[in-house]
Amino acid sequence: MEQNCKVILEEGCGEIVEKKSRFIAHVYCVHNEEEALKRIEEVKKQYWDARHNCYAYTIGRNNTIQRYSDDGEPGGTAGKPILEVLLLEEMSDCLIVVTRYFGGTLLGTGGLVRAYRQAAREGLANTLTGKLQFGRELSFTTDYNTAGKLQYLIGNEGDRAFILDTVYTDSVGIKILCRDDCVNGLVKKIVEAANGRGEPEISGIKEYVAANGRIKLL
Repeated sequence: MEQNCKVILEEGCGEIVEKKSRFIAHVYCVHNEEEALKRIEEVKKQYWDARHNCYAYTIGRNNTIQRYSDDGEPGGTAGKPILEVLLLEEMSDCLIVVTRYFGGTLLGTGGLVRAYRQAAREGLANTLTGKLQFGRELSFTTDYNTAGKLQYLIGNEGDRAFILDTVYTDSVGIKILCRDDCVNGLVKKIVEAANGRGEPEISGIKEYVAANGRIKLL
């Protein structure tokens, strides 16, 4: 299975200044239009004295919903460039709102397009995102000695596997998320580390995103 889209792990913001006009970009994770519109209204209330709060968002794994608004800027100079950045970066379930404080100098249509595009990119550059992936959850109960071996093993798997949870009682229960195409190989390593004493239980397919050592189940 493959997915090319990227999703947000941690929301962010960025700002640029063009001929004394401030462009402030806020990037949000949204799962439906209701969430997107709520976020847009929050930004408009926060920056109530700004001349424009332009936005674009994409929702759905195949960007089935795409919306944008120029919010009073000349048609096609704000919302569409923001949307183009979202599509170029293959973002899914993502909203970018760019607030503009007018600096007194007209930028022209070309200047506006460049500024809104740059602001959107700056916002995304300060947002933690990762590629959508498919994985399976492995559950395994073992003794303390073997648990230490498994923790070391998973730590060396890089972005292929992550420990989701560890429960310590008279034994140790470990939950691992493993990239789908690496499951068979990891199961073999786990069985070897446990000297053949049992195999992990394997769940169905799960969607997740990981970046910079962080992971988020979707």
